[in-house]
Amino acid sequence: MASSEERKSKSRSSAGGDGNEKIVIKKYANRRLYNTATSSYVTLDHLCQMVKDDVDFVVYDAKTGEDITRPVLTQIIVEEESKGANLLPINFLRQLIGFYGDSMQFMVPRYLEHMMGTFAANQERIRQSMQETMGNMFPFGNLEEVGRQNMAMMEQAMKMFAPFSGGAERPGQAEEAAKHAKQTATKEAEESLEQLQRQVEQLRGELSEMSQKAEEAAKRTASEAPGSAGGKSPKAKTSGAAKASGRKTAGRGS
Repeated sequence: MASSEERKSKSRSSAGGDGNEKIVIKKYANRRLYNTATSSYVTLDHLCQMVKDDVDFVVYDAKTGEDITRPVLTQIIVEEESKGANLLPINFLRQLIGFYGDSMQFMVPRYLEHMMGTFAANQERIRQSMQETMGNMFPFGNLEEVGRQNMAMMEQAMKMFAPFSGGAERPGQAEEAAKHAKQTATKEAEESLEQLQRQVEQLRGELSEMSQKAEEAAKRTASEAPGSAGGKSPKAKTSGAAKASGRKTAGRGS
């Protein structure tokens, strides 16, 4: 099976990227997207896969030359959300919309970028820990729980901005809030990782116990089976009785 890096490399090759330069995508008036690296038309699904495979690209309006990468990526998110892959909670979306035009708007993009970077780093630590402990056996339910915790943490961090948006800001208040949110994120990640490790150890113990019980049951079955070392089969007993009777008859005849 191809590794993740091999798949990404193959995807970059098929998308026309060499890993050094951004691929230029042009959007025409008819809303069609054109990959200039492969000289072919692509869809939002293609661009979505390119993002997942770390293929860097930029989208320009074919007529005006304007950089429209941001609205195109936003459109991809809307398309994915409409398919049922809901990553953005309603409360989070409401809070995010509320920051448009707010005095704290300039801080939100950088803060969200930092939070997503922290989440990605924690996710990689969890995957690495699971690979070292259980090989390719991943408790997807636990990873989903960690994702929910991280999203709840992000919502909480967004709420922390609310007191600053209504009036004058005290010096260092925003920096203090960001520092507190970072400490909270680190603590939550460490607790989640410790919880996963405990659950993995418990699972390993249960698997070991099940394996031991299965071996004991197999040994009992083998010892009770006809013809085993622990007992004689009915045929063996009948044969032994016949031989004994033959010896008695031979003794009387002599």
